Amino acid sequence: MKILVTGGAGFIGSHVAEKYLKIGHEVVVIDNLSTGLREFVPRGLRFIEADLRDFGTMDRIVSKERAEVVSHHAAQIDVRNSVQRPVHDCLTNVAATVHLYESARRQGLRKFIFASSGGVIYGEPDRIPISEKTSAAPQSPYAAAKLSAEHYLSCFHHLYGISSTVLRYANVYGPRQLGGEAGVISIFFRNMVSGRRPAIYGDGRQRRDFVFIDDVVDANVRALEHEGFGIFNIGTGVATSIRDLYRSVAAITRFAEPPLHEPPRQGELFQNALDVRLASTSLGWRPHTDLKTGLAAAGAWWRGRIRTVRRTPPRSRRRATPARVL
Repeated sequence: MKILVTGGAGFIGSHVAEKYLKIGHEVVVIDNLSTGLREFVPRGLRFIEADLRDFGTMDRIVSKERAEVVSHHAAQIDVRNSVQRPVHDCLTNVAATVHLYESARRQGLRKFIFASSGGVIYGEPDRIPISEKTSAAPQSPYAAAKLSAEHYLSCFHHLYGISSTVLRYANVYGPRQLGGEAGVISIFFRNMVSGRRPAIYGDGRQRRDFVFIDDVVDANVRALEHEGFGIFNIGTGVATSIRDLYRSVAAITRFAEPPLHEPPRQGELFQNALDVRLASTSLGWRPHTDLKTGLAAAGAWWRGRIRTVRRTPPRSRRRATPARVL
């Protein structure tokens, strides 16, 4: 089938697009390259540089491509950015999502897969792991936007009968995650491999559910066969403290320095871990990669990337200009 992957030059989207292509689907990637890299887009598919907030351009692209499935991973993912710029966050994560769905629906859309966030939607839970039955309690504009988009998809499913699958990711990590505010593991690796001390915000007792990219990709493959409307947690159910994570990454990189400490950041939660039993029973999915194995893979990728960057002359490190296909 033909699948349109938004955000397909980014960390998660590029891995998902690569897997879809590998198992025989026709794949088209859309990305504005604001955070993604052209080098991450796998060969053998069509790449279109476009911004989902440019509704006229998106209408033309969707009309031309007529994809059966949309896997929507393009998003503004920085919680702090959403606190500082809530309108921008809403336009990117809500309005662009609704427009994409409506545009694709008019062209015969069969399936919509939406990358949501189990890491923030539930707010600060009384206990973990958290099931999908737990009431949502957004504490940041980013979380509110993701929840709002989910409600729109539920509404559209009831109106039009199109299957929509919402995947609420825990903290995803692995190769190609370049950092930013959403990837503490990649931030730790990037700094330690480069010989710099990373910062921990707060006392480091915060606990997170870290799920490896290969397991997230598997959930996206299984979601292709899911019918109706469904919301599924995609995580491990295991909470790891940031302090313990720091020690694990330091051991892999042989980094001996203690972390810097900064004040806690507004909008961030103290603990999170996701109950994934519903995904197991409904999608036949469960995580297979333990944290030790996943961190080793992420570390190997970062060591290779840092070595490559150091060897590459400055002129060659410039981002290649992508072909525009409209």
